[in-house]
Amino acid sequence: MLWRRWLGRLSLAGLAVALLLPLLLVLLFRGLPPPVTPLMLLRLSEGYDLTQSWRGLDQISPHLRRAVIAAEDSRFCSHHGFDWEAIQSAVEIYGEGERLVGASTISMQTAKNVFLWPGRTFLRKGAEAYLTLYLEALWPKRRILEVYLNVVEFGPGLYGAEAAANRYFQKPAAALTLREAALLAALLPAPLVRSPGHPSPTLRRYAGVIAARAPLIRLGAEGACP
Repeated sequence: MLWRRWLGRLSLAGLAVALLLPLLLVLLFRGLPPPVTPLMLLRLSEGYDLTQSWRGLDQISPHLRRAVIAAEDSRFCSHHGFDWEAIQSAVEIYGEGERLVGASTISMQTAKNVFLWPGRTFLRKGAEAYLTLYLEALWPKRRILEVYLNVVEFGPGLYGAEAAANRYFQKPAAALTLREAALLAALLPAPLVRSPGHPSPTLRRYAGVIAARAPLIRLGAEGACP
């Protein structure tokens, strides 16, 4: 019947858009800063501001680059988007009856932050994995880290390293010390409730762990992975 034929064509067109649009956006943002992210729009709808100042990776302190890798994804430079050891550990913990813990790499978080909405549904996680494959195939590690450090949420309505450094320490991101960088990295699991301006004892201890680990992270000549 005619309507079935049209339905089939519409379904194919929708599938083509779903497959090609993310690819086009990934290619576009390889060289251009994402103008806004779904999380930014969500926070705006919740009444928060939007404060962000884009900076190139060379304008972000190496201390913060190391601290974020140490805190969020210590194998960032050696994996291809997915840390299978962390994923296996998370599955085992969940299988023992504990709550599901995150095993997201910086690549996965970048895919989520730039393109997707917050949440833990299987649909969103599937889309995140799909986009992570694109990022790892089409962006160098330097670009993934650069975008991540410019769009990640560091506080209510606060995005990126430059805005966070200005807000919390009254200095540019390039001038962050190791201690300051560790405090910012320690915010990332809960940026809406943690503050480096008034760090809790738990936050200070976690930042201390990050500060001890960060110098062990090697950065290459391009400022990211060796």
